Amino acid sequence: MRRPPAQPNQPAPPFNALAARRLRAALGMGPEHVAYGMRASYGLPYVTPDLVIAWERGVANPSNPELTALAGVLWCSPGELIGSPRTLKEHRVARGLAPEDVARATGLELLAYQRMEEHDEWRGNDRQSAVLADLLDLDLPAMISVTGREAKLAELLRSAVSTRWQAYVRPVGKIVPLDKHILEGTLQGLHQDYQGHMAATLSWGGGGRDSDVSGQEFLDRIVEYFWTTAQRHTA
Repeated sequence: MRRPPAQPNQPAPPFNALAARRLRAALGMGPEHVAYGMRASYGLPYVTPDLVIAWERGVANPSNPELTALAGVLWCSPGELIGSPRTLKEHRVARGLAPEDVARATGLELLAYQRMEEHDEWRGNDRQSAVLADLLDLDLPAMISVTGREAKLAELLRSAVSTRWQAYVRPVGKIVPLDKHILEGTLQGLHQDYQGHMAATLSWGGGGRDSDVSGQEFLDRIVEYFWTTAQRHTA
């Protein structure tokens, strides 16, 4: 059975895919159990294990009714599955603005702005970017995300923590406009945390699949750890 179309003017809230995966694992449930619960208890007959996996991988986001049902199956509140806004559209929706409002304020044609939202690629110049940041109340991490630079940042950070972090100060600095000394301290701290984390996991479990999973979880959250570590070095 096909998933019903999303209702107009009811955008789905930002979804915390990692939290959903962790909550399910903590309950000892597989995606098939979650899908069955949503079908049997919440009247969503189209939900399949593949759809649950797509949510957990960030490939798709649940709608508002689906989020409520998923929270019920995972024995948590919907708020625990709602993440911070990440995309340009999510930030706009969170501020209660229409596309026309952003286009007008930044001096963009409406169609051009809508295409940026659709492709999640902000193409504004420096002045327009400054206006956007003020209008949507974007801090530096959010600005990196909505301008499409987070994936590249994550790629560089994964390499930095698993190899020689010193080689990545300049490439990361081209994406993140932070003081060089702050960047150096942040990358060094991340490298030490990751290497220490892996060493501890190996000593506890003797390596193998558990250490691989633990290390992958660290890398999955590498951007989050980067901003947390940078904040400590900035303070």
